[in-house]
Amino acid sequence: MPGKLLVFEGVEGCGKSTQLQILGAALQQSSGLQQLQRRGLIPQILATREPGGTELGLGLRQLLLGDRGGAAMASRAELLLYAADRAQHVEEVIRPALAAGSWVLCDRYIDSTVAYQGYGRGLELALIEQLNQVATGGLLPDLTLWLRLDAEVGLARTRQRGSADRMEQADLAFHQRVQGGFEALAQQHPERIVAIDATKDIDTVAREIFAVVEGYLQPWYAPSLTA
Repeated sequence: MPGKLLVFEGVEGCGKSTQLQILGAALQQSSGLQQLQRRGLIPQILATREPGGTELGLGLRQLLLGDRGGAAMASRAELLLYAADRAQHVEEVIRPALAAGSWVLCDRYIDSTVAYQGYGRGLELALIEQLNQVATGGLLPDLTLWLRLDAEVGLARTRQRGSADRMEQADLAFHQRVQGGFEALAQQHPERIVAIDATKDIDTVAREIFAVVEGYLQPWYAPSLTA
């Protein structure tokens, strides 16, 4: 049985990376998942990220998020670098893991490109959709956990961490457009995008995410759970 692709999305500072790690650990203790693992249906749970989920991607991540100085990166160049990272990531990491029946927990995926480069940078949404299709071969998430948070609150959180990457350094108006992009995507794709209130404390958010994911076990694996 093919595995499942679970993606964490949201604006800067929404806590998605932290929550991905918490969910990965919690799933290892889940009785429902342990039952599936004993039957060999979920060989492992793999945590990964974009950009930077492969060796090639690590170099691209430095180009995309590092403080380069000099001339600003052109928006279309940025878009193409993200597409290249994703194409390698899907081919090298995500598809093989899914084919082996594993769960892949991914920090950002196609919706981030739409929100950041489409709504944030103002690039053509049709072009981005086409590039996402090429990069992924049509691979969509089985579930997208959108950690919903006001962009201004998220940026304030990132400032508390100290140094900011190139994307975090963009102005508030850009991040507010990104936030609007995620909101639009959630309305367009309610079948796979679930909003999680990221204004709550870490433990509460983690429990809500775990409850959502557990709710998908039955429809995804009903015959195996009852056999």
